[in-house]
Amino acid sequence: MNKQKNILSRGYLVVFVLFVLGVSVGYRLVYLQLTQGEKYREFAEKRSIQNFEILPIRGNIYTEDGSLLATSVSKYSIHFDAVTVSERIFQQHLSALSDSLAIMLGKTSEDYRKLLTNARAKQSRYQIIARRLSYMQYQRIRKFPIFNLGGVKGGFIVNREFVRDLPLGKIAERTIGYEQKNPNGTFIKVGLEGAYGIPLRGQSGRQLRQRTASGEWKPITNDYQQEPIDGLDVWTTLDTNLQDVAHHALLGALEKYEAEHGSVVVMETKTGAIKAISNLGRTKGNKYYERLNYAVGEAHEPGSTFKLFAMMAALEDKVIDTTTMVDTQGGKLTFYGKYHVRDSKRGGYGVIPASQVFERSSNTGIVKLIYDNYKENPSQFTDRLLAIGLDKPLGLAITGEGTPKIPHPKDADWDGLDLPWMAFGYGVSLTPLQTLSYYNAIANGGELVLPRFVSSVRTLDGKVVESFPKRVLNPAICSEETLKVLQKLMEGVVKNEWGTARNIYDKTLSIAGKTGTCQVDYTTDNMQYVSSFVGYFPAHDPTYSCIVVIHKPNKKIGYYGNVVAAPVVKEIAASVIHNIPQNSILDLNKVASLNNVDYKINTNDYLNLQQMPDVRGWSAMDAITVLENLGIEVKLVGKGKVSRQSQKPGEYIKKSQTVTLTLT
Repeated sequence: MNKQKNILSRGYLVVFVLFVLGVSVGYRLVYLQLTQGEKYREFAEKRSIQNFEILPIRGNIYTEDGSLLATSVSKYSIHFDAVTVSERIFQQHLSALSDSLAIMLGKTSEDYRKLLTNARAKQSRYQIIARRLSYMQYQRIRKFPIFNLGGVKGGFIVNREFVRDLPLGKIAERTIGYEQKNPNGTFIKVGLEGAYGIPLRGQSGRQLRQRTASGEWKPITNDYQQEPIDGLDVWTTLDTNLQDVAHHALLGALEKYEAEHGSVVVMETKTGAIKAISNLGRTKGNKYYERLNYAVGEAHEPGSTFKLFAMMAALEDKVIDTTTMVDTQGGKLTFYGKYHVRDSKRGGYGVIPASQVFERSSNTGIVKLIYDNYKENPSQFTDRLLAIGLDKPLGLAITGEGTPKIPHPKDADWDGLDLPWMAFGYGVSLTPLQTLSYYNAIANGGELVLPRFVSSVRTLDGKVVESFPKRVLNPAICSEETLKVLQKLMEGVVKNEWGTARNIYDKTLSIAGKTGTCQVDYTTDNMQYVSSFVGYFPAHDPTYSCIVVIHKPNKKIGYYGNVVAAPVVKEIAASVIHNIPQNSILDLNKVASLNNVDYKINTNDYLNLQQMPDVRGWSAMDAITVLENLGIEVKLVGKGKVSRQSQKPGEYIKKSQTVTLTLT
């Protein structure tokens, strides 16, 4: 009896405790509902519904002639909300939808039937159907049974993303660069993509998305709360034809001489516009690709190309003239009993004038000219170089410019070897683009202009938002008298029989410049070379300046600048001088006017004077994406890759134009 009472007492106690807990929980719930209900409702809503950033279409990057260098290709992911579709519609069109998906995406119809049925059974709100579809595929799939009813009745959900595409492949890839956003909101900026990231990015939009039971976020509707504003287009100064020629000329030299890496830059002399730039490095598999922007970022000892600046300083200070005689002393000079300067020609060149010191590229000759005239006051020489501006970066829009180095007697590490070593390009550092800029100043009459990669930023319809005109950094790097002497000396390097670049002389090309063969790793047992040539063409009234720098060619094959680098410049010059295109609409109108021809092309009929790209050999999807981004309607004939296009590459694109692509 007592045992039974104890059990009942314990039961009553448990019931009482549960009752008290229930009352307490109920009270707490009512309290929270009355005092903080709104707060927790907002919190729950934020947990289930959020406003997502929608990235805009990034602007395109074009060459000067309208060829695409970089564009944003739309890719679409398709999801299915299996809950919103009615049972009648789902059962009625399930087979047709499965068949359509199978034909388009490659799996079997039964695979898609199971996928859709399982999604229906699990009440999935965000079942993935396909990823990274092209625009044409997206337009096709949205017309499939069920999906054609839209987002509510058909459960059709689409997410768009953008992938950066380089229609010209790897050409100028490092100059084009990239921009990458860090988690903290800052950006990694490389090349043109980074330098002009703000206008290219556009403005983000906003879209409400709801968290599903599986933890994914699906758009509440396919509309945006705030429409994204697409980025602006960047028009570069690059010339498609010159870029192609320069790239392949450099590649050919690198492969022939099995070099480690190299760069080439072609600049318009009067404006500083960069018309071509290529930077190629070797892989472990002995292939070459755009590895780093060596032309912009790699400061190194230039070697004999620096002799131009040594001559400039001496001529400006009037301590020499071109007739000053120099004894090259058997091709060898010795400092402090153990440091030697040698000429490439064993035995030297005898006694020669200063003009031949430069044209023959005599190391001993240039060292004697500089050392003998400045050893009592080396600051006079270095101050002259600083006055030219050689110690300062150019201030390029592209980040990563290498820092030049010009030693000065005030430096803590200055010693007695600095002056003679500087004379022939050692102990100093310049990037290829910095060296080219000063040679370009000699070509254009003494004006140092900032190298420009971009001419303008424009809207999609071609309206110029911002332009980047020529910018002068120094109106005269030297006197006109010195300028004319240096121009003649550079022409003699190629034209005269003793010139180091006589091997590229061609009376139909008229090139002026300077060779360079610089030792590197000279403190090791495996000394290597840097081969270079920098100059301009035509020699009189030059249009372009050009530099080629090739690092560590195979010494057994060749390493002198005239052998390895100079022929690359000759190949580029030949392509320009012998094959200058005259195909622009404005040129045609000008020619017609001069010849009294009743002929006029209305530029308003054309799409921003953009040229038709060559899409032959491309997949149909890639070709459609690029052409549609240009505003061209595309018609496909056949299957496979593009074998023919109805409009020739390079022709100007008319507004509302349709291009037929034949696939085989």
